[in-house]
Amino acid sequence: MNEFAEQATSDKLLERILSSLEDDKAEDVVSITLTGKSEMADYMVIASGRSSRQVASISEKLTERLKETFGLVCKVEGKDTGDWVLIDAGDVIVHVFRPEVRDFYQLEKMWMTPGEAVVAKA
Repeated sequence: MNEFAEQATSDKLLERILSSLEDDKAEDVVSITLTGKSEMADYMVIASGRSSRQVASISEKLTERLKETFGLVCKVEGKDTGDWVLIDAGDVIVHVFRPEVRDFYQLEKMWMTPGEAVVAKA
């Protein structure tokens, strides 16, 4: 962890993740509060990229920015195929999908309570 790294609170982490996704033109970004629903994380963020290449790029840049800002080394799964990339940033879990794969799994429906569907804005 470098000496300039910020303290990674879950809210600061979420803010940086949403900002990174916006910078890289991720689409249909949704933030779901997991507090009280699961102990695995405080937030889940779901986003789409238009192609496997964009999904992989969004994910790679996000992990680089989190390391740069917070000194955080994230666990990443699925970057090689680029259909669905899972990024475990500790208090925030990020899923970046190709649209067809996202439609198939429909994670939002699994984790959101009715009426909670809010598109995240950084």
